[in-house]
Amino acid sequence: MTSRAAGDTAWVLEPVLEVPHVVAAVLLTRDGLVTGYTDALSQPSAERVAAITSTVQGACRTAAAAFADTDQAEIRQVVIESDHGYVLIVPTDHGTCVAAYGDPEVRLDLLAHRVHSQVARLGEKAMAAGPRGADGGTPA
Repeated sequence: MTSRAAGDTAWVLEPVLEVPHVVAAVLLTRDGLVTGYTDALSQPSAERVAAITSTVQGACRTAAAAFADTDQAEIRQVVIESDHGYVLIVPTDHGTCVAAYGDPEVRLDLLAHRVHSQVARLGEKAMAAGPRGADGGTPA
């Protein structure tokens, strides 16, 4: 069970899959583009999950802002419980997101802990990335 994508994202998603009863996970940008996904999903399925996840996040930010009577709100996580299991969506501070799906037997606390840990590691790696060149690319 590894992630499939143009870049190497397996280090983010593989630990999530180690949680018992986790079926699949996707790494995506805030605007819904897939940057990695697990073998349980086909590319079209991963793209569909990413697009829906992006929409759900937007709706949740809007709902949180409306309840708080403010113009904007950031979310820390979204949990969707269904008769088929749980979806956990956790955005990062730098514009990406991890979405994971576990069957009804998954321990949601373990899943949340693992996803949040991976999101934190992803943020640390993004902050540790070298400076970009003036043209937006990596320095020569």
